[in-house]
Amino acid sequence: MLNQTSTNAPFDPAALHVPAELDASLRERQAWISPKFLYDPLGSRLFEAICELPEYYPTRTEASIFDLHGAEIARTVGEGATLIDLGAGNCAKAASLFPLLRPRQYVPVDISAEFLIDAVARLQQRFREIEMRPVGMDFSRDGWDLPDFVREDRRLFFYPGSSIGNFTPGEAHEFLQRVRARCGHDGGLLIGIDLAKDHAVLDAAYDDALGVTAAFNLNVLNHVNRLLGANFDIRQWRHRGFYNAALGRIEMHLEAKSAQTVSWQGGRRHFEAGECIHTENSYKYRVGSAVRLLEQAGFAATRVWTDQREWFAVIHARAVAH
Repeated sequence: MLNQTSTNAPFDPAALHVPAELDASLRERQAWISPKFLYDPLGSRLFEAICELPEYYPTRTEASIFDLHGAEIARTVGEGATLIDLGAGNCAKAASLFPLLRPRQYVPVDISAEFLIDAVARLQQRFREIEMRPVGMDFSRDGWDLPDFVREDRRLFFYPGSSIGNFTPGEAHEFLQRVRARCGHDGGLLIGIDLAKDHAVLDAAYDDALGVTAAFNLNVLNHVNRLLGANFDIRQWRHRGFYNAALGRIEMHLEAKSAQTVSWQGGRRHFEAGECIHTENSYKYRVGSAVRLLEQAGFAATRVWTDQREWFAVIHARAVAH
């Protein structure tokens, strides 16, 4: 149950490093903003809207895999696990699996703590029998760890939605190693991975006709303004989303419409017209390369499920004993 002491997500000491992290990334030759900063409360809600768009296939394609293979997935991973939902957002994906997985404890983790707490409070009303302990934390940083109240037995990390694609392959390897180290001797990982496909499908998914993805991307500047005391004017920036075939990834950028100087507490930078800030990558994998990535990080991929078009994969990977 969600008890009184767990309604506030635990404080994340890494939050103290946010201003320095943003300051450093904005000063680099190619300015960039980590995609984790896309998810303030408004950004999280905009991403919910993106998932409803006809162009954005990943969410519904992944959901179709769970609908079709849910019972088999449940038999593979087993019931009664400690379900640790990385990047939980509104918790809807994990909640759809509760009737099948029947977790003993549910630990949703998200950088947007305020949004997460509200989502868990609503979810607890539907599943009163499950202990729910939200954690507000930036798990993309090295050195993160889970609070002591997280059960150590049968940990199943849940990382859906192809978020692993936000990391470069090298970063993904290091991140998965960190997850493996926290699995314990009998844990595992249930992960969603977006697969390589036609460029036109990918381009449309990250630059939709309604402009919701553009609003999502531009909103990161509002978030940076609050975090850094910056003065970005979002009216002077435009969204760019496209597939980079050479690197096998979708890229999102914000392009300056005009020459401008942006200031923030302790820093400033001049941007020329057309200069970009890189905000997100989304690498696309083939099944074989995804399995190798997991194996190299200390997992054994026990099962792979895909949709009929093989646009998306859900993989259960068991932690290999050291």
